[in-house]
Amino acid sequence: MTTALDAARPVRLAVLDVLGLGLLGIRTRKTRAALSALGIAIGIATMIVVTGIPASSQAQLMRELSALGTNTLQVTAAPDESRPVLLPVESVGMVARIGPVLRVSAVANTHTRVRRSDRTDPEDGSGLTVLASRADLLPVIGAHLQQGSWLTAATARFPAVVLGSVAASRLGVAGVRAGDGPGQQVMIGDRWFTVVGILAAVPLLPELDRSVLVGWPAAQAELGFDGHPTVLYLQSREPAVEEVRAVLPETVNPEQPADVLVSRPSDALTAKRATENTFSSLFLALAGVALLVGGIGVANTMVISVLERRTEIGLRRALGANRGQIRGQFLTESVVLAALGGLAGTLLGLSATVGYAAYQHWPLVVPLSSTLAGLGGAVVVGVLAGVYPSMRAAALPPTAALAGI
Repeated sequence: MTTALDAARPVRLAVLDVLGLGLLGIRTRKTRAALSALGIAIGIATMIVVTGIPASSQAQLMRELSALGTNTLQVTAAPDESRPVLLPVESVGMVARIGPVLRVSAVANTHTRVRRSDRTDPEDGSGLTVLASRADLLPVIGAHLQQGSWLTAATARFPAVVLGSVAASRLGVAGVRAGDGPGQQVMIGDRWFTVVGILAAVPLLPELDRSVLVGWPAAQAELGFDGHPTVLYLQSREPAVEEVRAVLPETVNPEQPADVLVSRPSDALTAKRATENTFSSLFLALAGVALLVGGIGVANTMVISVLERRTEIGLRRALGANRGQIRGQFLTESVVLAALGGLAGTLLGLSATVGYAAYQHWPLVVPLSSTLAGLGGAVVVGVLAGVYPSMRAAALPPTAALAGI
């Protein structure tokens, strides 16, 4: 039996009923709802793009570092304007005796110029460096040949050269002749050298791209090279990299360890990554601003919706709807509007990230945290944007809301 008290008690709306009421304003004002959700979508899409693309780039960078060797160290002589500083001739063998060192090689600047032919200016070296190279250099630095062959124990004794990728372009060497015919030649000093190979680009060591590599014995015999290496490259066991780095100066030059500099080629990439992270933070801040603007747009839409639907609010209040139900209706509409914008922004951001990663041939990496944060942020924005309009709608007295009928 229903009593008067039960009849007066407000009916609790089911979740589907609240959702249906919340969607009412969106269904009847589709264009306005789409434009309001667009601001949220742009903010979420920006947030996903500026986290997904750098993450994919970092994954590609880590892949390249793994291929090139993150355990590579580089040893050079410390610059000193007061006196010439040279690495000892026997430094390669001394470094090779360090326990964790897996392999070591070296190059040396011969201080000679390379030209396309004997008809070009002898003082024009095209900005290239002629290096004496040990035959075991390639596996140590993780470099690969683009064409031709590397210097062997036999060819390293003869006037043969391998060009870096930039050096080949500047010297006009498009390729290496296959077979037994004579290959293209370049002039180093006053001697002709035959090009036997061209290196692919070496990302961690761009100075080698601008180099002309001559065999160690040939440089001593043909170019007056004194045998002192300019740069040592070595690989050690990964866990012992820092320990090896610490003992290298005393090992290379026990008498003057201060004359030895040790660096990691990947240190420059660490600085690059820090710069990229700075720009990522800037773009995330811009995404936050876009999200804020989108939230203000949703709040503005909801306030206008309350003003336009005063009659509806008054009628529902007159038929028994309480303030909580009115509040829930407009708050649900705000949250659904922001959630739809967040979902659209997530799909847009994922599509842009997938497309850019595929274009750059990067592995696709989309941080789950940024996706969830984007969707969660959209819901939070919807709640915050709907609080004031929903409270304003609930505060309207039925008589005032129906006064305009």
